[in-house]
Formats: sequence, C-alpha cells, structure tokens
Amino acid sequence: MKSWKLAGILAAVAAIGVAGCGGAGLSAADAAKAHGPITIWYSNNADEIAWGKQMVAAWNTAHPAEKVTAQEVPAGKSSEEVIGAAITAGTEPCLIFNTSPAAVPQFQKQAGLVPLDDFPGATAYIQQRSGSLATQYKSPDGKFYQLPWKSNPVQIFYNKKVFAKAGLSATSPKLATYADFLAAAQKIVSSGAAKYAILPAPSSEFYQSWFDFYPLFAAASGGQQLVENGKAQFSSETGLKVAEFWRSLYAQNLAGKETYQGDAFADGKAGMAIVGPWAIKVYQNKVDWGVVPVPTPTGMPVNAIHTFSDAKNVAMYASCKNRATAWDVLKFATSKDQDGKWLSQTGQMPLRPDLARLYPQYFVANPLYTGFADAASRTVEVPNVANSVTIWQTFRDAYSKSVIFGTAAVKSTLDGAAQKVDSLATSA
Repeated sequence: MKSWKLAGILAAVAAIGVAGCGGAGLSAADAAKAHGPITIWYSNNADEIAWGKQMVAAWNTAHPAEKVTAQEVPAGKSSEEVIGAAITAGTEPCLIFNTSPAAVPQFQKQAGLVPLDDFPGATAYIQQRSGSLATQYKSPDGKFYQLPWKSNPVQIFYNKKVFAKAGLSATSPKLATYADFLAAAQKIVSSGAAKYAILPAPSSEFYQSWFDFYPLFAAASGGQQLVENGKAQFSSETGLKVAEFWRSLYAQNLAGKETYQGDAFADGKAGMAIVGPWAIKVYQNKVDWGVVPVPTPTGMPVNAIHTFSDAKNVAMYASCKNRATAWDVLKFATSKDQDGKWLSQTGQMPLRPDLARLYPQYFVANPLYTGFADAASRTVEVPNVANSVTIWQTFRDAYSKSVIFGTAAVKSTLDGAAQKVDSLATSA
C-alpha cells in the first residue's frame, strides 16, 4: 500500500554512524552471533497488525528466552522519516516489517542497515524464497540489505456500472492497447458516466509516478526499471510512448489535473483506478468492479505483462545487538507457513514465485486474488541506486510539467531529466 506521505522526506536526514558497529558497543561479528530479546516494528494497517501479533505470539511461545517485543511504526509524517530519524538517534529496532525499497539506499548510506549476506545461508534463503525477483533488491555492492517480503502488483480496476452507462462492456472491456484505452476513456467522459476516465494523483510527490507512469512503463518495456546500469530509461522510445499516452489523457481532460479530496474511484468520479490487491477489501460492497492488466502500446498477452510491485520489505537495523535472534525471527516470519497466514490475513502477495501452486486452497476460496498472484511473478521494483528519492523527484518534476500540465515539450523535458538522473545514479 501507499505509505509515502511527504516528498523529499529523506533529504534532511544526516548520515551518521560507523559502518560495522553492532549496537550497544558490540562488534558486528559479535552481534551476528548474539541471541536474546529483540524489538520489531510493523505497519499500522489493521490487517498487518493482526498478522504481526500472531506471528510474535507464535515465536515467543516457542522461544521464551528470545522474546520479541513488537509495536507499530511510531507516528510521524511518514514511516520512512520516522525510521531515518531513529537511525540517526540509534533507537531503531532490530527489524522493521515496513521498509520501503526506495528508502534502502538512504538508510544504507546512513550505515543504518545490516547486510543480511553476513548470516550463514542468508543469500541462498533469499534467492530460494523470492526466486528471480530477488535480484532487483540487491544493493549496488551486491549485498542484500532488505529481504523481499510482500508486494501489491498494481492493475486497472474499472467500475462496471460506469462502463455500462458509457455503453462499454462491463465484463470484457477493450482496454488492452493505448488506442482501446483512449477510446473507452473518451466514451466514459463524453457520456457523462463519470467526470474522469481515470484520476491518478496529479500532485508532485516523487512516489506518485509509481501509480501512473511506472506501471505502464514496466509493461511496455518488458520489465525495465526506471534506471538500469546507471542510465535513465524513461526517455527511450518506449518511455516516450508511455508519456505521450498519459499526455493525451490529460490534454483531453480524460484524467484530472487537480487532486481529488477523497477516493475518486469509490465516489464514482473516475471510471478506473490503478491499484493493487489491497483494494479488493477496500472496494468490497462499495463498487461493482472488474480488473484488467495495465494497457500496452499495441496489446500483449496477459501472462507477459509486467507491472509495478508496490512492495514493502523487511530490513535489519544497525543498532540491533542480538542479530542472530533477529535473523532467526526474520526467517520464521517469512516461512511458507507465515507467508500463508500473511496472504490470508491481508490479501497482499508474499514475494514468492508460483503463489497459486503454493497456496491452492486460498486462491480457490478467494478467486478474485488469482490474477494478482499471477501478476506478482512479473513485478518491477524501483531501482536500488544512489540518490533514489532525488531521482524519482527529478523525474516527477519533469513529468508533471510536460505530461500532466503540458507546459513543456515531453521529449526535450524528459531528455533533460534523464541527463540529471544519469549523474545522480552514479554519484555517491
């Protein structure tokens, strides 16, 4: 789910600490072998809290000498800001089950994260659990400072009543190509079925591009990230096609340029929304919805379409002194059994390959989630590069100016942003 609430929140967090410190004066080597009580934080989402409480209770029952004390991430402007401040103060817990991949480069720069590769068998465990998806979560030094945990692969929700009112199929709508999508969007608006065809947030926060441009770029490019091998990819021919598609929607007022105070999809102000499986519970009994993959330029088989992961991961933090216990808890919390409980409690996808095979009973009982399980195997993460947040803000600023508001040419503006991003991605 979206949890970023403040643009540029990490920029003011100062780098601190000495790499290799193991918390409470221990060396990293000693901390890695130490067992004992630990603390963890998890999200303040009700379903995630319920899962966390049962996981902690199960661990504590079996390991009374290595008690886990858990709490929600403390309140603040964003969880990432709170975590960054805790690293600075040396008060962060051992594990945080709400670590954004976009924040990992900054937390790592602060010497706030423990490389999980330091634990025997850790790299093999991560790669076995997450399969080929794990590669996206490695840091530039080749180590894992986060364990890929759970994702919310985003797709297109559409309002069946709005589509029917617009004279569109409510069961098999034509939305696969950019031309099809634009034609449907025009009918939705011209018919008065909804004010907008789709209304992603048009605001300037860096993370907003994860829910408009990025899923479509991931799909059109066959799974590319925004930055690869130190080079921006968004000003490529593929990226420009995605940008021009969105520009057409905004130019024709099929997407709104003002932030809607509320849920435009639930309120019937927009006929479509880009959301993940968490939305199934949110819209249940509120909207008669259907779901399709994000569109691509000329159409693509469903089983070949990539999308944005909207993942949150688990990381171990440098102030932890009982790291051996923390690593054991991390493995316990991401075991097949606990991942199954997570799936059942939250409807969010564990970052594991072949979910439908691993948890057949769940998907038989909850068929609405099956498409998201399939999409979870083709998710694209934010690139794990230096200056991650600044890179996304640089892109968002250029995108907002040229695509959303149309006050600058798309190609030259994105080309200029790409030059800046190339420099940011290769600087420490």
